[in-house]
Amino acid sequence: MRRPPRNVVIGDTDPFRPDRQRPVRVRARDLPADSHFEPHSHAWAQLAYCATGILQVTTLLQTVGKEEVTYIVPPSRAVWIAPGARHAVHVLEDAAFRTLYIHASATPPGWAGCRVIVVSPLLRELIQSLDTQPPREREQMLAGLALDEIASANPQALGVPLPSAQDGDKRLRALCEAVLRAPSQRATLAEWAGDVGASERTMARLFRCELGTSYQQWRQQAILAHALPMLARGAAVGHVAAASGYASDSAFTAMFKAAMGQPPSAFQGRHMP
Repeated sequence: MRRPPRNVVIGDTDPFRPDRQRPVRVRARDLPADSHFEPHSHAWAQLAYCATGILQVTTLLQTVGKEEVTYIVPPSRAVWIAPGARHAVHVLEDAAFRTLYIHASATPPGWAGCRVIVVSPLLRELIQSLDTQPPREREQMLAGLALDEIASANPQALGVPLPSAQDGDKRLRALCEAVLRAPSQRATLAEWAGDVGASERTMARLFRCELGTSYQQWRQQAILAHALPMLARGAAVGHVAAASGYASDSAFTAMFKAAMGQPPSAFQGRHMP
């Protein structure tokens, strides 16, 4: 039985606030499934990472304001949240949540937006070492190496953007929400467009203009976001493939491996990297 949702309170002041002398701070919390961090923002950057479990992070850049993006984050990945970006966190599976708070002055050049990065074995060990509250001189060395590892990390396309509920096209929003509600339905863009009263050409243009992607690319991200929590709970690959609209395990596995660099079996429960 699922525990009731738990809202995690964000205080006005944070003892883990980074500064120029200590630009990287690690905050460790073990959170049960269904815990929530309500929408909030920081003056500093944040790297949302879990050593175990799985997170859902939703971000909205105030400077852009036209879309929200939902990221599904397994332990081998982390979400970079830019300074000032409004975001919310939902714990999908019991998580060892390890948050890096990073002073705005240490933000890598060009990292004004939010993104998913691959967590290397070295970065994973650096986060663990920083969490032990080492002596200040050692902390500075570990922090510098962690920042270098983050800046050189490989990006991972795991975000599912949605048009703004206020300013975005309502037909595009309705289509995206319909796809998310029925990930196993293999309807074409023309069929989905017809359901919302628009042409295929119009919806293809809206995907490009409002979300910066094609429908097929967007749908793949939606499928990955749907599949990852199922795999984390130990669901069989064949079951996840069928629930994602794939007629065969092999086709689903090929898509998944091309996108994630590893087969879906690597993300199943205790086997998760």
